[in-house]
Amino acid sequence: MSNPLFRAPRLPSAPVEYDREFMESLLSTIRLYFNQLDNPGAILAATQNINNAIVTALSFSQPDPVTPATLRISLPTQVDQAAGRLKTGDVYYDTTSFVLKVSP
Repeated sequence: MSNPLFRAPRLPSAPVEYDREFMESLLSTIRLYFNQLDNPGAILAATQNINNAIVTALSFSQPDPVTPATLRISLPTQVDQAAGRLKTGDVYYDTTSFVLKVSP
């Protein structure tokens, strides 16, 4: 799976003869790349509908703007899915059947 956060580094051309400094530099570049693969950064877990704006976040509940003491589900609904605002694989809340669905 591709990761848009970073790209593979350009590896240098090898010298004609063995060069210890070149090999250490090459291994350092490769090690850095593998560290980036092992630690890709923030996880994009859910798409939310927050005040009619589709955003990506980790939580799917937020304080209700009318009654801030209560939480409401902030996942997009079937309306967002029908309007084409969701990507393939986004989770949305079907308010007619009260289940979570995945956008095709």
